Amino acid sequence: MTPQTTEFAPLIPRDHLFGNPTRAQGKISPDGKWLSWLAPLDGVLNIWLALADDPEAAKAITSATDRPIREHFWAPDAKSVGYIQDKGGDENFLLYRIDVASGEETCLTPFENTRVQVVGASETIKDEILVGLNNRDPQWHDVHRLNLNTGALELVYENNAYAGFLADDSLTLRMAMAQNEAGGTDYFRVSANVVEDEPFETTAMEYSLTTAPAGYTVDGSVLYWLDSRGRNTAALYAQDTASGERTLIAENDKADIGSTIRHQQTGEVQAYSVNYLKTEWTTIDPDIGASLDWLRDQFEGEYGVMSRTDDDRTWIVFNDPMTGPIATYIYDRDASTLTPFYVTRPELEGAPLQPMHPVEIASRDGLTLPSYLTLPPGSDTNGDGRPESPVPMVLLVHGGPWARDGYGFNSNHQLLANRGYAVLSVNFRGSTGFGKNFINAGNKQWGLAMHDDLIDAVEWAIAEGIAQKDKVAIMGGSYGGYATLAGLTFTPDVFACGVDIVGPSNLETLLSTIPPYWAPMVKIFHERMGNPGTEEGLAMLKAASPLYKADKITRPLLIAQGANDPRVKQSESDQIVGAMKEAGIPVTYVLYPDEGHGFAKPANNMAFYGIAENFLAECIGGRAEPLGEVLEPSSAEVPEGAPHVKGLEAALGG
Repeated sequence: MTPQTTEFAPLIPRDHLFGNPTRAQGKISPDGKWLSWLAPLDGVLNIWLALADDPEAAKAITSATDRPIREHFWAPDAKSVGYIQDKGGDENFLLYRIDVASGEETCLTPFENTRVQVVGASETIKDEILVGLNNRDPQWHDVHRLNLNTGALELVYENNAYAGFLADDSLTLRMAMAQNEAGGTDYFRVSANVVEDEPFETTAMEYSLTTAPAGYTVDGSVLYWLDSRGRNTAALYAQDTASGERTLIAENDKADIGSTIRHQQTGEVQAYSVNYLKTEWTTIDPDIGASLDWLRDQFEGEYGVMSRTDDDRTWIVFNDPMTGPIATYIYDRDASTLTPFYVTRPELEGAPLQPMHPVEIASRDGLTLPSYLTLPPGSDTNGDGRPESPVPMVLLVHGGPWARDGYGFNSNHQLLANRGYAVLSVNFRGSTGFGKNFINAGNKQWGLAMHDDLIDAVEWAIAEGIAQKDKVAIMGGSYGGYATLAGLTFTPDVFACGVDIVGPSNLETLLSTIPPYWAPMVKIFHERMGNPGTEEGLAMLKAASPLYKADKITRPLLIAQGANDPRVKQSESDQIVGAMKEAGIPVTYVLYPDEGHGFAKPANNMAFYGIAENFLAECIGGRAEPLGEVLEPSSAEVPEGAPHVKGLEAALGG
């Protein structure tokens, strides 16, 4: 079968998947009086507000004109709405406040080259939070008490040693965390803002991504932990803060305990989730259990709670039906009613969205790789998750690498499937959520066993009759971009082409240019990737760096980069583009001067995906929406290789 299987399925326009949502991130104020959400104002996502009993009379309360506002939150006293924003993708996030009564907007952290962190919030102190600010020293976040209504900042703790802090409901610092020499974490008690000399808990490096405190109850008597010590997957424990006694609350053999629902007044855990292939909730509190059970009966597909009032009688909930756009509802728990709030992308109603199939793939050394497969429309008429005959495939690799792919609506999967490709996302070793053994199997395996997992997944897809062997592309961002470069250099005959988005090419320079506020955690990079300060570690990093094998590339490559990326600097893309030019190897390079680690602006996103889908169409033969004028509203520059993508020179006006 060829990609023509999809010819009768409508072509989903790029802007329906990557343009601004109609609405997103709906919330209800803690007192239940207001609804808020993100929606476009003059083409840029802003915060909108409406009375809960008159949602049609909405007004925008922010006026961002450049970068979209991507998240917002309510102050506990419901007097203000807050958001964070950086400049051009530099990730120096500042905190802004909008007064609900007056509409006045204030920057609460008006500092240059500063990244704000929320250290603590409270159920009982409604007008203050604790924030960390690195305006004194970019490497360390000092803890301040911030009055959300007056903007008053009071220094609580000058920090010169700790990677993070934990506070209780009284906004009192109770714990400080520091990375130890082994790459694990030491946990220190804090009393009267003095950190004890000796840690009361410590972890080795192998537990560092699966063991962490998960917060106190409101009265401070219980500290929750997600903990993998003495086991594989992270279990949920309750620790009595007075006696130190620990009680096991929840565990799962296949996956770590994920998120929790906490009691609004006590902070006690009422329900918890586990996400192996899909998210599953287990309830402890019968009242919460009855509500979650009722919601499950109302919806097809995934669902969840987005926002709750203080009295916990009204929730904002979402439903992801997978083959339709995500919808959001106002759930009255007492009346057992769902009132439609909005559909995030109503233009996708009736579009040929494809189901996502969770699959388990065996690696060559016996690991199980939880993965997700989406097939082109018309290719799987009996619905068994396998096409009638092989199709071109895109291996879509997640970033991190200490992150994971999950089940749910995915714009990348839907675009690529619609264009005629099978799309496979693999949780390779080193991915999080599946226990410490799975993560630690990826230690110092960049370009080695981590890459082998991806190759094993491609071979699985070919053996299963899913993918055409000579038409498999690799694509991803951040670590996924690195995996793309590794795929085209270390295994140059496996992939027909690659799409690298903000991927590092040189692991030595990657580690030498990390943001200063990552320095307190740098040992974990050395332990999991290789220490450039040792001869052996440096050799390991160089051996795993695609830059040094750039002359092995024989297949088409598209690279996209944000000029302001603080994590993977522009030099990472510049280096490999330069090496390929020197070796006479063609490459297409797209640069965004106003973006960072990924592309926040819809115009830039759509320009990139327009280039990418036309690049893939030439390479592995799927469909593509013509570029047209998609580049005009974007900042995209193409320093190299515009002739290698159909229509790109014309779109650039060349």
